[in-house]
Amino acid sequence: MLTAAGIRRVVLDQAHRAHEGHIGSALSIADIMAVLYRDVVHGRLQGDARDRVVLSKGHAALALYAALHVSGELSAATLQEYCEDGSRLGVHPQHGLHGVEFTTGSLGQGLGFGCGCALAARLRGEAWRTYVVCSDAECDEGSTWEAVMFAAQQRLTGLVAIVDYNRQQAMGATDGILTLGDLRLRWEAFGWRAVAVDGHDEAAIRQALAPPEHASSQPLAVIASTTFGKGVDFMEGQLRWHYASMTDDDHARAVASLDGTR
Repeated sequence: MLTAAGIRRVVLDQAHRAHEGHIGSALSIADIMAVLYRDVVHGRLQGDARDRVVLSKGHAALALYAALHVSGELSAATLQEYCEDGSRLGVHPQHGLHGVEFTTGSLGQGLGFGCGCALAARLRGEAWRTYVVCSDAECDEGSTWEAVMFAAQQRLTGLVAIVDYNRQQAMGATDGILTLGDLRLRWEAFGWRAVAVDGHDEAAIRQALAPPEHASSQPLAVIASTTFGKGVDFMEGQLRWHYASMTDDDHARAVASLDGTR
């Protein structure tokens, strides 16, 4: 069964094997990805009418690969290619791999891609939904707000943005770089239906992503408050795990923390 703990374990193991970083960013969205791939888009990732998932915060690609693997969409053999020469699994997602709609990683572009997907669904008379997982740092980007305004004006009701509000970015605390204030109110002011949830409460995430009881003409933004490095005690809230890779000892400690044995 796809679980957030299972995603986190794959993230730790693959990051350690490949000696790569971006661990804290991937751990923070594990619960979001578990709900998304287990409860929301499961069984709807094949064919032209598939639901679309765009990981705009592409540096968290390991969480995407882990979710695809644990849900049965990505083989163990392909997962082991992560960061190998010639691999389809890069540090950032690359188009061409099943489950990856767009190459992402240049922050602020993913929501624009999502707008295109949602508009295409309308023009084609299709019912697919588009889910874009963004970082709070991307809410510093003008391109994000241009996409937000476009989606509201076009009433792209098939578009859902999930903001990983872990309050950290590469160079420091988000509020120390550019204060975002109340993100739910900000997205609402731009014409979206917005809800704020605990990004580690799977029931709350599931409820937020459920179809609305009453028809809405607005796209949906889910502002998910998360903890950077969630699940590994010595990584939580520690900026160095944005880039640092693990030693053998770090990996052993991380797995023990995740398993609750420390």
